[in-house]
Amino acid sequence: MTDIIHVIRVLRLGGYRLKLWFTDGTAGEWDFSELATHERGPMVEPFKDPAFFNRVFVEFGGLTWPNGFDWSPEALHADMKAAGVLTFESAAA
Repeated sequence: MTDIIHVIRVLRLGGYRLKLWFTDGTAGEWDFSELATHERGPMVEPFKDPAFFNRVFVEFGGLTWPNGFDWSPEALHADMKAAGVLTFESAAA
């Protein structure tokens, strides 16, 4: 059985970088600039504006933006783990 992973805290670091804390006690920084530079379509068009990207919030354990775009916390966690950027860290502010 696999534990369900959720994002529990997000910190904006500038540009398209975020620091994320997950329910398994891990945290790490991730660059989301591909949203603005490589992805195409009406849902990602607003990400060309960094101010829109910065409107990110956590909803139901995933990263979400005002236009309804969301990012799977499980996929994000897996990508960050594979990249070696996750460490164990408390999410306490």
